[in-house]
Amino acid sequence: MPVEIRAFFHEPTHSVAYLVWDGDTRRAAIIDSVLDYDGAAAKTSTAFVDTIAEAVTDERLQVDWLLETHIHADHMAGIHALQEKVGGKTAIGAGIEQVQRTFKDIFDLDDVTPDGSQFDRLLADGERLPLGNLAIEAIATPGHTPGFTSYLIDGAVFVGDTLLMPDYGTARADFPGGDATLLYRSIHRLFQLPDDTRVFVGHDYKAPGRANFAWETTMAEQRAHNIHIHAGIGEAEFVNMRVERDKTLTLPTLMLPSLQVNVRAGRLPPAENGTRYFKIPINKF
Repeated sequence: MPVEIRAFFHEPTHSVAYLVWDGDTRRAAIIDSVLDYDGAAAKTSTAFVDTIAEAVTDERLQVDWLLETHIHADHMAGIHALQEKVGGKTAIGAGIEQVQRTFKDIFDLDDVTPDGSQFDRLLADGERLPLGNLAIEAIATPGHTPGFTSYLIDGAVFVGDTLLMPDYGTARADFPGGDATLLYRSIHRLFQLPDDTRVFVGHDYKAPGRANFAWETTMAEQRAHNIHIHAGIGEAEFVNMRVERDKTLTLPTLMLPSLQVNVRAGRLPPAENGTRYFKIPINKF
């Protein structure tokens, strides 16, 4: 039986999480979950996480892996909350260490050791994890962030923000440690996958003229129709487009609190005086 995939769309942040499992053994992985956060009230909720956990129960799955493609800047990761509910080991690309060093300094995070130890497993490029009778292959795809990792599972690749739907384009590359040249090269590495590879993206914002949210495409469609990087777009042209476009973008609404949670593998900051606080660096971004 081929891989089975269920998507969960978090409309407040336009994020997509995935529950992926081997239909024969019912062993599962969850990719890029979301912890709900009300910015006005500074209040977290596990409503979205609970929906995924309920699906795990309904499908009678055993969760082995909780995966993150990268340290997200637009939403808090639900990976720690999910682990408490469904078990499994957490994993992320080994490049997280560079990301943690950057944001440890920006936010003055005394409790964060920048060695990735907040996660159970750091994945090298090409490393494979078992998923029942299937395997998860980690593919290093830096550019949006230094430690970005895509996951290939039985002909389906989960690319996070690296590629968006073809009519929306690609990830930005202007966050600390981002690199448009690396992004171009990472995408062209993904373009080497077979035409019929199913591509699952991490966000969707409904491109102009499209009525519905969408998150699945194919590698052939990406190569032929991605508005930023289709076949024939050279590296210099892409980098110039990406740099100029990124200059026009505002920072994600939840960036400052989200980064402080996500470098801690989905955990909130430690309590001070019985209360947890986020730090807001002034004039740093």
